[in-house]
Amino acid sequence: MKTMYDTLIQASELSAHLDDKNWLIFDCRFDLADSAKGEALYRESHIPGAIYAHLDKHLSSAITVQSGRHPLPDITLLVNWLAACGLTEQSQVVVYDDSYGAMASRLWWLLKCLGHSAVALVDGGWQAWQAASLALDDRPAVLQPSDYSAELDCGCYVSTEEVIDNLQSNDFQLIDVRTSERFSGKAEPIDPIAGHIPGSINIPLSENLDPGGLFKSAAELQQLYAGSCSDGLSQQPVFMCGSGVTACHSVFATVLAGFSMPRVYAGSWSEWIRDVARPVATGLE
Repeated sequence: MKTMYDTLIQASELSAHLDDKNWLIFDCRFDLADSAKGEALYRESHIPGAIYAHLDKHLSSAITVQSGRHPLPDITLLVNWLAACGLTEQSQVVVYDDSYGAMASRLWWLLKCLGHSAVALVDGGWQAWQAASLALDDRPAVLQPSDYSAELDCGCYVSTEEVIDNLQSNDFQLIDVRTSERFSGKAEPIDPIAGHIPGSINIPLSENLDPGGLFKSAAELQQLYAGSCSDGLSQQPVFMCGSGVTACHSVFATVLAGFSMPRVYAGSWSEWIRDVARPVATGLE
């Protein structure tokens, strides 16, 4: 019986499957300050057979005056791109980046929302692959297009309108994964307004990792999220960040811990502050 990887995979495990025809590898390296850098690094060197997944071009749609910085991708375009890459229902997908999963988790989450179970994240990412002195390549992947089709489960995310309603209803608990400095309003290096949505709590995504950049154990992650992600809570968790991308890192961590997959506030902070009438809180409470 073949092993299905649906959360983490170690670099050594992936290395043993580079020649497997049913495996698809996606390089998700991306620099928010330089949108061309990730693809340039891919062209220099990548895991053999990896396909480059560009956060702006493939995993997000165009920014609008109402949206945040990384709106959800047009699902038809996303599915068509995945088909062009050769994805099938039988594919084992593996994603990696050089930011310890902060970018690659976006594609992991999107594939889960499309109903694809067999998708895993390389623990430690590009750095772990390099540290193990594993095979490298600079050639683009040879694609074998498929007839893949799927629909996005809209229950995987919430809209700004739902977040506004939640200010009164308290149906879910917003968990903001940005740094405490950004959450509190002490610093905001990316967006024009600092602070957080009233009622949200802060669990920085850095808490998901050990000092070496690997994900903490399931037991450690269970302890971290036990107070906000346990099944049966009256307020189910919804994760957010600056633009809906790195929130997926904490969604991944909670699934790794054994909890049900929580939702993401897709627009996140950068969409919330598009309307100055929406309330903003500062401080750590």
